[in-house]
This record gives sequence, C-alpha cells and structure tokens, in this order.
Amino acid sequence: MAFRGTYEHSLDAKNRLTIPSKFREQLAGRLVVAQAIKPCVAIMTEEAFEKFTESFLKDLNPLSEEAERLSHYFNAGSFDGELDKAGRVMVPPPLIEFAGLAKDVTVIGNGDRLELWNNLRWGEYHSDLTTNLSQTVANIVNAG
Repeated sequence: MAFRGTYEHSLDAKNRLTIPSKFREQLAGRLVVAQAIKPCVAIMTEEAFEKFTESFLKDLNPLSEEAERLSHYFNAGSFDGELDKAGRVMVPPPLIEFAGLAKDVTVIGNGDRLELWNNLRWGEYHSDLTTNLSQTVANIVNAG
C-alpha cells in the first residue's frame, strides 16, 4: 500500500504525531524518522529508508566526497522509531527544528513515505507545485 493523501494533524506536548489510522499497520515495527531534502520530515519503514538511500549511493564511489556528504546528511539526520500503542511516533527535536514544525502540521502521503510539513511551508510549496506543474511536465518530456 502506498502512502497517499493530505491530512491535518497536531503534535502533542511530547512532540508525538498520531499516524493516520489507515497507515498504522504499514508502519508497524521499526521505522525511520528522517530529514528529507525538502524542509520536511520523512516517516518510512526501515526497509524503505534503506532502499531509498541505497538507490542513490549504489552508483557512487563510496570514497567520493558526494557519497560521504549524502551518507552524512541522511544517516546523521535520521532516527529509529516505532509506533506506540496509541499509533504515535515521536519526532526528535532536531527534526522539528529542521522542518520548522509547530503544533499544527500537515501530513502528506508521498508513495513510500509520509512527510510531515509546517502548514505554511506546505501551503507555499503546494501552491508553487500546482502553478508550475505544466512546466515541470514539459521539462521531463523535453529531457526524454
């Protein structure tokens, strides 16, 4: 099952996010809470995180500066987690700061992960995304 949709949620006083109920079974077990490339927090299974990082590191020389920088970015900016009995996951303070999160947040499904966004940032990004979608599609078509 892929993660899809947009949901309005709140972090509790202990920086825990209640995962939408339809996704809890998929995230049961070990998961990773990580800084994404965009200013948001990614929540994914441990397997999906490993697959994601392997997808861009596999073709890089492991001794290269690029491989080292990407490895540092994703591994130092990720934390192991799990859902508690109430279906909540704790979002570590460094990730709250990275994504500029406040109490009220937007949770979006993005294929193999959930993303946790600052409401204002998501609104701005989504507006830009939809405004420029035809140009994005044209760029892909012209590159192919």
